[in-house]
Amino acid sequence: MIAQTQTGLPFLKMNGLGNDFVVIDARETPHAVTPDLCRVMADRHFGVGFDQLALMKPSEKADLELVFYNADGSRSVACGNATRCIARMVMDEAERDGLSILTGDRLLAARNEGGVTSVCMGEPLTAWDEIPLARKVDTLHLPLEGDPVATSMGNPHCTFFVEDIEAVDLASFGPSRETDALFPERTNVQIAQITGPDRIRMRVWERGTGITLASGSSSCATAVAAHRRGLTGRAVRIDLDGGTLEIDWRADGVWMKGPTSHPFSGVWHDARVDETGTWGL
Repeated sequence: MIAQTQTGLPFLKMNGLGNDFVVIDARETPHAVTPDLCRVMADRHFGVGFDQLALMKPSEKADLELVFYNADGSRSVACGNATRCIARMVMDEAERDGLSILTGDRLLAARNEGGVTSVCMGEPLTAWDEIPLARKVDTLHLPLEGDPVATSMGNPHCTFFVEDIEAVDLASFGPSRETDALFPERTNVQIAQITGPDRIRMRVWERGTGITLASGSSSCATAVAAHRRGLTGRAVRIDLDGGTLEIDWRADGVWMKGPTSHPFSGVWHDARVDETGTWGL
């Protein structure tokens, strides 16, 4: 447990396959963070730099609750790699091999499997109004150029299967799809190429963040989309810019397995806490 100070906000820096996070431990002293503080801390030149910020909170329904913020200060319901990183730390603290984690309205299970962390991200949602989409359409074949698949893993995803992933300029491809009118809450955008039996090469543009080296929930959504299309089985390996995740869509949900890292911890000295327990600038 990292102790808090009145004029500095302690944090942990973690990553899963280069998908990196600032983690704030609020299990003993409940508090929140402002969107402005998120945006400043997320800056990779003037701040700490991160893809998402995760707030650890106590829970009456689980061992732990996680609240996520994107780099632009907006909220996100799910972040698979951050969940794995934090689960590994908490399991190590408690000397346990299992953990329950609440994210949004999803109760997730985490396991330590021989030193590698697995998390069940729950059941995928594929109905148009659950994702959500702006109107009723076939989520397996969206009416968009490129014939993508829509999936929710607690947050919306749009997966494009392509012949040559390297031929796609994700920096220009991602933003316009993220903000398409079909997605009232915006969407994460994946481009995926089937590279072998039950193997997928994937890159991701994350909603509210941009290009990231990896994404756990995007990997789960892509695995679900590939199986729904009949392109793979239910268990796949997904090769991302930052490494490889193992995804397995089982009867109890979509399991994700891969490495985690906690390279350093620090204190953000420019943060101030107000009387409501909210940290800001």
